[in-house]
Amino acid sequence: MSKMSHRKTTPIAFLFLFLFSVSAVAQMVSPETLAKRARRKNLTVKEWNTDAGSKTRWLDRQTTYDSEGRKTEEIEYTSYGMKWRVTYEYDETSGKVSMEVEYNDRNKPVKVRKYEYNTDGTKRKQYNYLPNGKLQSVKVFEYIFSE
Repeated sequence: MSKMSHRKTTPIAFLFLFLFSVSAVAQMVSPETLAKRARRKNLTVKEWNTDAGSKTRWLDRQTTYDSEGRKTEEIEYTSYGMKWRVTYEYDETSGKVSMEVEYNDRNKPVKVRKYEYNTDGTKRKQYNYLPNGKLQSVKVFEYIFSE
């Protein structure tokens, strides 16, 4: 039977571990992506269409971003109102989209997508669920680099 040494973990060790994990996450997000996000903080973009003949204007699409510049909602409109809506949730450690919920024109959920990522930040799997939680399909991403 071997003896295990029990050492007290110092606050400096916790600080080092925290800084290491933060730098690992920061390496997954490119400087370009961070710059784009900085410009989109708390932003709502509305896209308008105008009929050439009657000059009637209507809302075509609305995209909303959170305080970190990440897309949180996208809504497509038609002449009669909302056509569809998608909401986005993010994993706090990786900063990547962890779940999307797609809604129909009556604002009822029609599809839920959950994502898994590789260690390099690329998508590994997409799980597609019905609104009742039943797994509908799984999409696996394969990356092949040509020479």
